[in-house]
Amino acid sequence: MLPVLTPEEMRAVDAAAPEPVDELIRRAGAAVAREAIDLLGGTYGRRVVVVAGKGNNGNDGRDAARRLRARGARVREIDPTDGRATLPDADLVIDAAYGTGFRGDYVPPDPAGAPVLAVDIPSGVDGLTGRAAGGAVHAHRTVTFAALKPGLLLHPGRTLAGEVLLADIGLDVSGARAGVVQVEDVASWLPYRPVDTHKWRAAVVLVAGSPGMSGAAHLAARSAQRAGAGMVRVASPGVESDPALPTEAVSIALPSAGWDATVLDEIVRAGALVIGPGLGRSAPATTAVHHVVTSAAVPVVVDGDALSALGEQVTAIVSRREAATILTPHDGEFARLAGSPPGDDRIADARALAATCGAIVLLKGPTTVVAHPDGRVRLSTSGDARLATAGTGDVLAGIVGALLSQGLDAFDAAAAGAWLHGRAAMEGPERGLIASDVADGLPAALAELDAEDLHHADDELVDDHGDAT
Repeated sequence: MLPVLTPEEMRAVDAAAPEPVDELIRRAGAAVAREAIDLLGGTYGRRVVVVAGKGNNGNDGRDAARRLRARGARVREIDPTDGRATLPDADLVIDAAYGTGFRGDYVPPDPAGAPVLAVDIPSGVDGLTGRAAGGAVHAHRTVTFAALKPGLLLHPGRTLAGEVLLADIGLDVSGARAGVVQVEDVASWLPYRPVDTHKWRAAVVLVAGSPGMSGAAHLAARSAQRAGAGMVRVASPGVESDPALPTEAVSIALPSAGWDATVLDEIVRAGALVIGPGLGRSAPATTAVHHVVTSAAVPVVVDGDALSALGEQVTAIVSRREAATILTPHDGEFARLAGSPPGDDRIADARALAATCGAIVLLKGPTTVVAHPDGRVRLSTSGDARLATAGTGDVLAGIVGALLSQGLDAFDAAAAGAWLHGRAAMEGPERGLIASDVADGLPAALAELDAEDLHHADDELVDDHGDAT
């Protein structure tokens, strides 16, 4: 995973570094200069404007300016406090005005059409939350150092940063408690499927759907199948017959009320339970959800209406469980669980809820935050705005349930599910994507993981001297 550190954590890492500050500035300046040269396509005669503030962020920019001058670029340095509205004409603007610790409002000068390379973070973006109160630089590319900052991953900072490149300047970030999930991480978490496996080794039960809401059950079932569940059993309270259910799924008959005992009997052979998509919020449903979540002996994904059923009783209910629990709220559902919606610091809020209720919290959003009760956090940035359509949350619940049923640790299953969900969406159309397209994109996303595994296997066949073992 790519390490993520808050501005405060990054300051502690800087302070603990054995190298002097001047050496770290030289390394950062060299990284900025390399990216500048790449964007410029050369240096001789190119016009570069460096907006450099008073702190070390400005020093990084000034070091890059020195290097670019030495290579023949025409560099002009500008103070961000001089009040100008527009920058001089340039082939590139380097934004080194303010760093991750900036607080307040910043109205940057107009770059007059030149591409902008931001140093560490676009000036005006809050390094902790991604907020940009009053304005901020909109960069074409951002080069950041040692670790990603939350403000580069949370919106609007993620958009304002453009392409983000992480430069290693020799700092020790091994203590980072948060990271961005990469394809190689997901490939390493997925279990090997033995030759003698059978359908019941990856069985999942879905308690989903209700009269008029059967589509949620269909989407969750379809995605669970595509994500590797060998047996998918679907229980929809009060739905007597559902001919539109995926052909391979098995239907479990449930009454409209008092269905909890039946569900608990049905999950005996299952590896995981998903409860909530399209379930409805009736009083009988709420009572049954409480009993099932409290009593289920298998890992449980609580989604949709089941989250609303738990509400602010979530801690009392989840704390009585022995098996793992994954909560998958969007902002509105988070508010029902925590008493208020997530604020600007989504990572801290997801961490707090996970610690309070003792469950894995998968907080949906443009950047998905997966928090463990012990404080670890994994972030998924694999999807984009095409996921903002009805039913994609049901697909995510099915994916995570399928991964749990295959024996994944709950934290791994939630983070891998979020990554696969986003990656599968990228297989669909940029406009006009529907939730079932995400389920259909899962085989391609999984094939990418298989290719990653083969790549690592090939690497292991070569020893340190490059000789075949």
